[in-house]
Amino acid sequence: MAIGLDVETPPEPENPDEYDYETCPFYGELSVRGQIIEGEVVSTEMDKTVVVQREYDVTIPKYDRMMKRRSRIPAHVPGVLEPLSVGDTVKIAETRPLSKTKSHVVVEVVESEGGEQ
Repeated sequence: MAIGLDVETPPEPENPDEYDYETCPFYGELSVRGQIIEGEVVSTEMDKTVVVQREYDVTIPKYDRMMKRRSRIPAHVPGVLEPLSVGDTVKIAETRPLSKTKSHVVVEVVESEGGEQ
C-alpha cells in the first residue's frame, strides 16, 4: 500500500548502489496516477520494458453487436519486478512520461505463466 494502490510491495533491491530509484514506484520518486489496467504480457524484447495487451468489447449500435478490440501498451518494469515472461498477467498503472512511448509502469504480477502467485 506504499504507492497508494492495493498491491503487495516487492522485496527491496539487492544492490542499492546500482538500482534506478528514479523510475521505481515502490522505492523511488516515481508517482502513479490515473488508470490501472490489467493485461497480458505479449513482448519482453526491449530492455526494462514489456508490451501489455488487453482485449475489450465495443458495442456497434448499427448492427446491435459487440466487437472485440485490443490495445498494446508499452510499460516500464522496475528492477524489483524484473523477471517477467510472455504470458504473464500484470497490472500496470499510469505515470508521467518515461520516454517517447512509455507512460505506464508495472506495479503487480497478478499471475505468472509458471503458475506462481
